[in-house]
Amino acid sequence: MKKRSLTLLMLGMAVSVITAACTGNEPATGPDQGAVVELTPENTGVNVSQAGQEDNAVVDEPVVDEPEEEVDIIPEGMYRSELTNEPIPIELKDQRPIAVMTDNEITALPHYGTSDADIVYEMMNSTANGRITRLMPIIKDWKNIKQFGSVRSARPTNFMVAAEYNAILCHDGGPYYINQYTAKDYTNNLSGGFARFSNGKSTEYTEYITYDTYNNPTTGKTFDGLGARIQRAGYSETYNQHYPGPHFDFSNKELKLSDNHSDAFKATDVSLPFPHNKSELHYNEDIGMYEYYEYGNVYVDEGNANKHLTFENVIIQKCSFTQLDEHGYLIYNILVGQPWDGYLLQNGEAVPINWVKYAEAERCVYMYADSSHIVLNTGKTYIAIVPDDAWGDLKIN
Repeated sequence: MKKRSLTLLMLGMAVSVITAACTGNEPATGPDQGAVVELTPENTGVNVSQAGQEDNAVVDEPVVDEPEEEVDIIPEGMYRSELTNEPIPIELKDQRPIAVMTDNEITALPHYGTSDADIVYEMMNSTANGRITRLMPIIKDWKNIKQFGSVRSARPTNFMVAAEYNAILCHDGGPYYINQYTAKDYTNNLSGGFARFSNGKSTEYTEYITYDTYNNPTTGKTFDGLGARIQRAGYSETYNQHYPGPHFDFSNKELKLSDNHSDAFKATDVSLPFPHNKSELHYNEDIGMYEYYEYGNVYVDEGNANKHLTFENVIIQKCSFTQLDEHGYLIYNILVGQPWDGYLLQNGEAVPINWVKYAEAERCVYMYADSSHIVLNTGKTYIAIVPDDAWGDLKIN
């Protein structure tokens, strides 16, 4: 939703008072390739001015000079979210988010709860099966979750990305390559044991996150909710010592890329090089948002009245990867010493950007061509990590 801020302009003038005896005036770039990371069970695989004044102006009474000031109006009891810049309840201010590994196979659709996420990542999960992707939504207000997912396994990259937000990663297992990442001191994760819903699908498509305890009316089985799971694991619900700080810079007024960037170009339709999911983004001018599509259809969240998944900001990152075995398991080489290429999309326009991430638990830094940090519009953000060997297949029109 578009946000507006109120700007108050105070006008004043500096004056000097003269006596009756006075009769005169006194002069008052980023490279195309990144480092390939090797990963084995024994090795982590990553390396880590003021205007002039007239002294003799005569006025009836002096007026104090005040600079132009922008005042951000936020409703009482609210603050601006560090993930979206939208006003949300102050009670959430220090609450850390969760990240949920969400199955993106067509059989797993429709999803539940994803439209309530603040940020949604999409990345290749395996080089097999047409390079199928998984979603990793980041959710701030997780205490209101009724049903979210379905939940599937994680990969090494997901732990390093979740750490950028100090998020608790929720997943159901993963290949042994994740073991060294679950053991990291910056990692808090919950694996498996989430609620099982009777939805008529195979077992791997029945697991969902709930905040409260869930009693399956069909099987009679009871499952602990997220609240109990986090408490039992001894994890802090609030940001801990590994929190690297707010991830993005936001503008309180709506920005249009072409107003400030000469390299901006039209970007209303995006086709991502994810051949299995056929992920797309289409700009809806009526609502000023990018709508997410996959498998040839607009994506809907059945858990939220079939609400479309829409985004104010879109970030697309180019990155190399290392395939770990014949099963197609992989790790993205997201730790590099020099920037990779990418794009930022807002309001039907795009600009080239660069990005860099120096340490596993540090934020990814996004920059315009002039190396200044990108600024997002208030709202949700979609982030795609695209394999470098398919970057040429990315289409933005």
